[in-house]
This record gives sequence, C-alpha cells and structure tokens, in this order.
Amino acid sequence: MDNSGKEKEAIQLMAEAEKKVKSSHSFFGGMFGGNSKIEEACEMYARAANMFKMAKNWSAAGNAFCQAAKLHMQLQSKHDSATSFVDAGNAYKKADPQEAINCLNAAIDIYTDMGRFTIAAKHHITIAEIYESELVDIEKAIAHYEQAADYYKGEESNSSANKCLLKVASYGAQLEQYQKAIEIYEQVATNTMDNPLLKYSAKEYFFKAALCHFIVDELNAKLAVEKYEEMFPAFSDSRECKLLKVIKQEKSPGRNEADGFVKEFDSVSRLDQWLTTMLLRIKKTIQGDAGDLK
Repeated sequence: MDNSGKEKEAIQLMAEAEKKVKSSHSFFGGMFGGNSKIEEACEMYARAANMFKMAKNWSAAGNAFCQAAKLHMQLQSKHDSATSFVDAGNAYKKADPQEAINCLNAAIDIYTDMGRFTIAAKHHITIAEIYESELVDIEKAIAHYEQAADYYKGEESNSSANKCLLKVASYGAQLEQYQKAIEIYEQVATNTMDNPLLKYSAKEYFFKAALCHFIVDELNAKLAVEKYEEMFPAFSDSRECKLLKVIKQEKSPGRNEADGFVKEFDSVSRLDQWLTTMLLRIKKTIQGDAGDLK
C-alpha cells in the first residue's frame, strides 16, 4: 500500500473511532458497554496515528495520538494517556513545534501528578531542545532546563541535574546573566571535584566561572581564581588557570600576551563558540579600560 492508501485508511479509521465515541455517549450506548467502545476508539485512533506516520503526515498523526490521549484520560488510564501525549508531541515535532510543546506539557502534568518526576524531567529537556533549535527562545529553554534540574535533584539524579544546570549556566552567560552562571559553575565544580570519575571536569567549570567573573569585575575575578586554586589544587597547573593568569596580567603596562596564549590554547584544544564569545567580551573590557586610562 502506498502512502496515499495509508492516509485514506487512516482517515477512515478516524471516522470510525469518532462514531464509536459518539455511540458511547448515547443513552443505550452508555448502558451497554460504553467504556469498551471508548477503548476500541482509542485503539483505532492509535492505529490511524501510525498510518499517518507511515504516510509522513505528522500533523494528522499528532492529532490522532492526541484524541487517543484524551480518551485514555476519560477511562482514567493516566499512564496510557501520558504515553499518547508524548507520541503526539514526537509527531508534532516534525511539523508544528508549538503544538509538540503543548502535548509534552500535557504529558508532564500527568507524570508529575503520578509522582513520575524523572520522566517529567526528561520531557522538560525535550521541550527545552525544541525552544533551542526550532523556536529559538532561549529564555524559555532555560526555564525548562531549570525545571528538569529541580525534578532530577528531587529524585537524587545529581548527574542528570548537573547536565541541565550546565545548559542553564551556558545560556545564562550568553544572555549576560553572569552571576547566575557563576553560581552554577561553582556549584557543579564543587560537586564534581571530589569524584574520581568527574574531577577532570571541575577545572573546566572553575575556568568558565572565572571567565564570567572577569567580564563583570577584575578584582572579584582575581579573588575567585585564588579561591579555586585553594579549593582544587589540580586547577593551578592546568592550561585553563595559566590562561586566566595571563588575562589577569593584561592590564599591566606594556603587556600584550593574551592573544598569543589564546592561539596556543586553541591549537591544543579547539575553542568552542561559547569560550570564543566570553574571551572576546573580556578583551573588550580590557580595551575599554585601557582607553579609560589614556
């Protein structure tokens, strides 16, 4: 059967499901197996949704899954309803990102009501990713990463919570919410530095916190670097710390070493977009201060 045939069959199944729902609401239908008719309609909507998926009609698939979800809720089948809303969200992601978010939020409401916070957190991340890549609304992406982190923390899934928080910090710094970013980077670095498997990452988070400090206030940045070295001695010998010390010296008369050190740093491990942006912002503050001194 080709795609158009699958779509026709899906439309037919949708019509039959609708008839089942209507007949279940009638006086005699309610008396004689109303619930079984709703269950049959649920199955028909789900089959129609899969047919629409095969035909790549994502909006129609999302709508069919949504109808199934609403009927499952009518039958008090919360888990099945949430699963159908997630299926609807996944289908809508390919055609209508905002409708995908609406369906995933509906699923989240059910999962939190059931106390399934880890699953709810996972879907908050999916919503955050839609805001990142499809709708390009970073503030809303941050809000969903924060909510996911809260749920993970409540379930003692600290590693998953940290991943979400690092996203919040990264975007926060890009939006010039430096204090928020600093607090998160310091918190995650402190949590990881005593873990044998994760301590290597701590120097990266202290480095990023220090870069945010340098953009805001040079004196606090110097104090922060000293504090990080004290807290985590391995940080002192790192390339990241050496770069911070070169930046720290840039304001001294006659010094212009940072550009060369940044190139050397980049040749060993490529600077990503975030680090490049932060270093350019620091450079602007140094040049601004140098202009003020003239």
